[in-house]
Amino acid sequence: MERANRLQGKVVLVTGASGGLGEQIAYAAAKRGAKVVVTGRTPEKLEAVRGRCQELAGGPCYAFPLDVTNHQQAAEVLSRIYSEAGPVDVLVNNAGFGLFAEALDTEQTVVEEMFRTNVLALINLSRAVGREMSKAGKGHIINIASQAAKTATPKSAVYAATKFAVLGYSNALRLELKKHGIQVTTVNPGPIKTNFFSKADADGSYLARLKHWVLDPVQVAERIAASMLTSRREINLPWPMELGARLYVLFPRLGDYLVGTLFNWK
Repeated sequence: MERANRLQGKVVLVTGASGGLGEQIAYAAAKRGAKVVVTGRTPEKLEAVRGRCQELAGGPCYAFPLDVTNHQQAAEVLSRIYSEAGPVDVLVNNAGFGLFAEALDTEQTVVEEMFRTNVLALINLSRAVGREMSKAGKGHIINIASQAAKTATPKSAVYAATKFAVLGYSNALRLELKKHGIQVTTVNPGPIKTNFFSKADADGSYLARLKHWVLDPVQVAERIAASMLTSRREINLPWPMELGARLYVLFPRLGDYLVGTLFNWK
């Protein structure tokens, strides 16, 4: 059973929280009494999220506009967070984006932007916040990866590459930070019904084909918030995709055939 007071008064920092999954994670943490800090690129949306978090938490919550790919800005925002909200107890690296396109057709500018956002920014924030957590001897870093980190599919080569990187980094980080009392959890969701797909899948055909496989962002956020300040290693959703990923490891040739044909929905 989840301890009702585990997040009470704890500082939970969520990146990419002006909408989508990040917004719902912020609300789920606020409902549990956390002092939520949200960052994102859209100030007006971010302020609305902060206000709702404050209502749910019954205490102060904070919003800081931030482009996570700007490392200098990230350092300045982190300094303000530690000064105004206090030490970060839970960092949720949620900011990221994807684009469905053939590997040979993906422009280099998009490749570099995706790696800067999905991977390099996550590493930068994990390192900066992790150093402070190690001084306190406690903390929790939650990295939002994807089922694409376990099973790459056509038209998602670059996105899958970034999420494979996130999974690999998180697994090593978990081992390194354990001695400092810091937990690392990787979240590997399948497709979630959020504005993520307004960029990744502009015509909406992918979500339409998946139908019942699409996850509810509120339910995913609740699972994530429930894992905060626990030793949970991974959260994998939905279970049929996770099962498929495990079978893929055992039967890679069959997996290639299925993913490239029957389960190629992009």
